[in-house]
Amino acid sequence: MTEPSLLVPLYVHPGAEPGPWERLVRAAPALRGVVLNAADGPGQFPDPSFRAAAVRLRAAGVPVLGYVDTAYGRRPLRAAVADLRRHRRWYEVDGVFCDRVAVEAALLPHYRRLALFSRALGARTVVLNPGTHPDPGYAEVADLLVTFEGPWEAYRTARVPGWTADHLPSRFCHLVYGVPQEWAGLVARTAGRRGAAVHCAVPGNGENPWQTAP
Repeated sequence: MTEPSLLVPLYVHPGAEPGPWERLVRAAPALRGVVLNAADGPGQFPDPSFRAAAVRLRAAGVPVLGYVDTAYGRRPLRAAVADLRRHRRWYEVDGVFCDRVAVEAALLPHYRRLALFSRALGARTVVLNPGTHPDPGYAEVADLLVTFEGPWEAYRTARVPGWTADHLPSRFCHLVYGVPQEWAGLVARTAGRRGAAVHCAVPGNGENPWQTAP
């Protein structure tokens, strides 16, 4: 059986735009996870629409990951952990998607503690998203490390450091936006050649390109 290969950050409200969420439910076997991001995190109050979307995805067998902004290591650990607590309590997320992750070796202890707290709170999957290749130590902290996030034009010529070959492809993810529909399959093949078994390719651009399902 083919392993799930898509990690989808879907940053659109399911009450306002239910279509992309419905498509993800139908695509469940292909999904490694879906990132739930109500308001750059869980928000201040639970949102019934996001809760209903999370319930449907989990019922279809899709892991739901709560979005947590880490501000490149500048955000206090207690604030990030508080976000995950709300995600778990309100939406029963299966894991955590840590965004804006630092790349420096000096901040590895901060992310080790965050991963430790996340797993203690029940996160079965810890995703770290620096959006580029960080210090190799981050691959030891994360279950899944996002080593590229950016537009298709940049992805076409992106390079991969040699240290990634020391890890299984299932540990790496590439998130690519601005992808013409006819080239979506090429993104999947390119990610595979570059040692990343997980990817996402969407056509969106602009400030929030993650408003459509791949």
